[in-house]
Amino acid sequence: MARHQRRRAAVRAPGGSPTVELAPDPTRPGARTLYVDGVPQSYVDAADPTYLHFDYVRRMASVIDAAAPRSAPVRALHLGGGALTLPRYLAATRPGSTQVVVERDADLLDLVRRELPLPSEGLRVRVADAREAIEAEPPAGYDLLLADVFQAAQMPAHVASVEFAAQAARVLRPDGIYTVNLTDLPPLGHSRVQAATLRAVFPEVCLIAGRAMLRGRRYGNVVLAAAREPGRLPVARLTTRALRDPVPGVVLHGAALDRFVAGARPLRDPRPSDLVAGPG
Repeated sequence: MARHQRRRAAVRAPGGSPTVELAPDPTRPGARTLYVDGVPQSYVDAADPTYLHFDYVRRMASVIDAAAPRSAPVRALHLGGGALTLPRYLAATRPGSTQVVVERDADLLDLVRRELPLPSEGLRVRVADAREAIEAEPPAGYDLLLADVFQAAQMPAHVASVEFAAQAARVLRPDGIYTVNLTDLPPLGHSRVQAATLRAVFPEVCLIAGRAMLRGRRYGNVVLAAAREPGRLPVARLTTRALRDPVPGVVLHGAALDRFVAGARPLRDPRPSDLVAGPG
């Protein structure tokens, strides 16, 4: 059997910047995994953008699919680009959609554009900070807002606050949905705080995660979805989709989410007085 030569593409980090690399998947010709400092961040199958390798991406896509009919174009804002897995998925499943992607790492974007060409229509990519970008957006412009923002493997505080969630609500249309990916480890304190934070702004919120995550057995991803209108989240469809996933998941909503969040306080931006050092 002939052995195909498979090329790895990388951008080496100057100074303290992360190293980004696109590595081929030997089991799927044309598929690549994006690594940032050795940690897998995104996966793209250029031949089939509807193939979603990571469970958290499938959970975010389940929110899209349950909320917006296939083939119906949408307006979507993506905060955090990675290899643009979900923008490619949206372009393939909802042709004619208008999408804006905000990514702060210009070198990463250059690598992805060079190695994995983007959809030719309806997609605009901007190099910017997520908080600054969303604050510059006009109100009620998007059906979907999808956030997957990390810095040094953590969700930055300035995109995790009540004030940021209020900006997310502002840029969504009345029936719009906000979906955010975050990582956590037992006892899931970050997830509880983030759920409480979204509930301080949005009238309806749900959480989607693997069973092992919610049982406190592992580090991994948690997806939160929030809607501006009560009853807008398609919880029953999300639950069915989560149960049928190759990594079965659970949806927490209503009273179940109440119990999960109990005692957690929403995160707020620091007050100006908190940033001023006291006398030396």
